[in-house]
Amino acid sequence: MKVTINIDCTPEEARLFLGLPMVGPMQEALMDKLEQRMTDYLDATSPEALLKTWLPAGVQGIEQLQKAFWSQFQDAMGGGRDK
Repeated sequence: MKVTINIDCTPEEARLFLGLPMVGPMQEALMDKLEQRMTDYLDATSPEALLKTWLPAGVQGIEQLQKAFWSQFQDAMGGGRDK
C-alpha cells in the first residue's frame, strides 16, 4: 500500500508546524556583519591606504625610493663597464 500526501505551504508555515526555529533574523544579522567586515577590508586595501602603509612619508618616501633605485642602476651600469 502506498500513500502520498501533498502539503502546500510556505517554508515559514512548515517551520511553525514542525516547531523549527526561525532563522531569518539570525541570517540577516550575520549577513549585515559579513557585509561590514568586507567593507572594512576593502577600505583597508584601497590603493591610497596601501600607499600610506608602504610609504608613510608620502612624496618624500617616493623620492627616496626613486633615488635608491637610480643609485642601484648607476652602480650596476658603472660596475659593468669597469670590468
